[in-house]
Amino acid sequence: MTPLLKVAVIGAGISGLTTARALKIEGHQVVVYEKSDQLGGTWVYNPGVESDPLGLDPNRDIVHSSLYHSLRTNLPRQLMGFVDYPFAIRENGDSGNFPCHEEVLEFLNEFAREFGLVELIRFKTEVVQVELRNDQWIVGSRTNEMTSDEVFDAVVVCVGHHTQPRLAEFPGIEKWPGKQLHSHNYRVPEPFKDQIVVVIGDGPSAIDISLETSKVAKEVHLSSRSPNVKISKLDYGDNMWQHSMVMIHS
Repeated sequence: MTPLLKVAVIGAGISGLTTARALKIEGHQVVVYEKSDQLGGTWVYNPGVESDPLGLDPNRDIVHSSLYHSLRTNLPRQLMGFVDYPFAIRENGDSGNFPCHEEVLEFLNEFAREFGLVELIRFKTEVVQVELRNDQWIVGSRTNEMTSDEVFDAVVVCVGHHTQPRLAEFPGIEKWPGKQLHSHNYRVPEPFKDQIVVVIGDGPSAIDISLETSKVAKEVHLSSRSPNVKISKLDYGDNMWQHSMVMIHS
């Protein structure tokens, strides 16, 4: 018989919630640490942005969320639910297969309430240190500037990977005097009104942001690192063009 353990789960996003539920089902004692005041992780929208729009300054004010206001899922809700808890269309909710981020967050809150996970979460409690001593894990946490240590048999880290921006590297970017912004700090299109915008990347967020900013910007140029892309006007935007990888000339 597997011994029952006291387990610390760091993070109350979707990974932390599903981990906590699985451990609880097996009878383990679970404590979930969450540094914010609500669960949901990356699905918690924050209209604020970081003090450094590129995320290079280690001393910047960090904003966890990378959501923009108009974001919808790029997976259908049928694939985002669980075998025993489907992501169904809710009364007065979004009727589409690709719901908005607000509905995803509500789904996660309902999931946590349904399986008794909320009472396992210590909100506004940040883990500041994890150390292995004599085959036991010591978890140091901070709440309202007060620090404390607690002993666990196991630790599961579920903090995600969307907070730190990954920047493209290409010649000349350091010489360019214009505004630079990573999509982590994009929220709404209005700041780009009547501007010429270059969006670097052609993944889902790049397509979303280029389409949205094209409604207010003078021009939008979508740059891909693929060498097979030819400069051309895009069919789905009157003021949109596609390019291969850009280079900045002084």
